[in-house]
Amino acid sequence: MTTTPAPHLRAVRPSWTHRHAAWFLALFVLLSEAACAATVYATMHGRSWYDRLAHPTFAPPVWVLAPAWALAGALTGIAAWRVWRHHRTWQRDVALRWWTVQLLLAAAWAPLLFVVRRPGWALLDVGLLVAVALVTALRFLPFDRRASAMNLAYVAWLAFVVVLSAALVSLN
Repeated sequence: MTTTPAPHLRAVRPSWTHRHAAWFLALFVLLSEAACAATVYATMHGRSWYDRLAHPTFAPPVWVLAPAWALAGALTGIAAWRVWRHHRTWQRDVALRWWTVQLLLAAAWAPLLFVVRRPGWALLDVGLLVAVALVTALRFLPFDRRASAMNLAYVAWLAFVVVLSAALVSLN
């Protein structure tokens, strides 16, 4: 049995923000990239100290970290935008709050490692970031499977960062 919409319902006019979705996509990506800018700044600031540390054999050169974080940040920004496009509900708002916490933790990792020079704190931060990113991916799932998958790709990157941070802590 199929149902047809009631004829007395009128079409909902999209809001201004949803009619200009491309601007908001750019905003979400820029917010994510702003968090990644901390990584770029911190890697340039603490490069000589990082180079003097004992590194595991799988550690990438320091210049690889900033573009990798930038790509990961763009993915999470697009994912958050895809969730934001859905009708505003408290569940959507909670999912986007988890994403905001994820951004703050991501912005803290590189300064903790390169500026403050505390690999243990950076490991704690990125471990917490993995947990928050997983919760964010789960919160994104009811709204958009692709957004959830993008956040899971970010979690995969973070898993590598956890292993790298743990190796730095154990070697130094």
